[in-house]
Amino acid sequence: MSNPADLQVVYEHPEWQKPLFAALERRRIPFTTLDLKKAAFVAGDPPPAHVVFNQASPSAYVRGNVRAVPLALAYLQSLEGSGTRVLNGARAFALELSKTTQAAMIARLGLRTPRSIAWNDLDALRVRLGEEQDWSWPALLKPEQGGSGARIRKVGSYDELRAHVEANPQVWQPDGLLLLQEHVEHDHDKGIVRMEYLGGELLYAMRVVSHGRYNLCPSEVCNPSDPEGEAVCEIPATADKPVEFYPYPEVPKEAVLGGERIVAAAGIDVGGIEWLESTKGERVFYDVNANSNLRPAIAQHFGFDPFDRVATWLEGHVRLARDGRRE
Repeated sequence: MSNPADLQVVYEHPEWQKPLFAALERRRIPFTTLDLKKAAFVAGDPPPAHVVFNQASPSAYVRGNVRAVPLALAYLQSLEGSGTRVLNGARAFALELSKTTQAAMIARLGLRTPRSIAWNDLDALRVRLGEEQDWSWPALLKPEQGGSGARIRKVGSYDELRAHVEANPQVWQPDGLLLLQEHVEHDHDKGIVRMEYLGGELLYAMRVVSHGRYNLCPSEVCNPSDPEGEAVCEIPATADKPVEFYPYPEVPKEAVLGGERIVAAAGIDVGGIEWLESTKGERVFYDVNANSNLRPAIAQHFGFDPFDRVATWLEGHVRLARDGRRE
């Protein structure tokens, strides 16, 4: 087998990766790619690169690429077993595939997160709700394997939820597990906050005003700066106004530290943490993303290109991996 490449980028959504590929090319960092939509690998073969950077997304199933996710997880686990330096590896990716695991981890860190019930049967959910002392409606119905806010629905009662699920059996896709989550009231004009992390440190933060949408994907492909642009991901809109993104330089230090604790516990190298401030004044962390689709227009407000920062960071890991192999 030929010598390994410096870097391999593992991905499923080509449009999301174009800015990263361009940044790598500008810095003359040699790299190869693995497109997970149609891929095969031999278990136990030597690693394909000194460093493998995982950019797989759990939302692949909403684009018809449901088989990309299990292949990505198997591939990452196989590589890590060989000692390959894998960034955003199997542990981080597995966490992103499970909203209940995210909620449990955030709660263990002592941070506020919405109460979440995982279930695979409507009658079992009804029984469990009967045991909840303080459950209130409305609540959010979500897929356990989320991604880009896909298929989230606010429901006002158990009967409404049941009617929706029975009328739309496709909601069980892709893994047959659903989540009922506490709905946290907040000021919709302020929106939510997304903090982007690189190598465990805050890269930038932004406020996101969704106007009722749950698709908060920060990629300009999905939410283009040009309002006439076409989104690649066909996630249904729930409002007439587009999602709005604003730089948030004054993000509270306590929120930044909370995000640092989450990415460290999750094993996330590059990712986004989302939180909101409830009408009760609570900071509520509710989403962990191990695939960060950075938004250049926001980062430019802070004076840099986010993909150049990622490319520089990847270059450092390649250098470390080469040195480690020579020792």
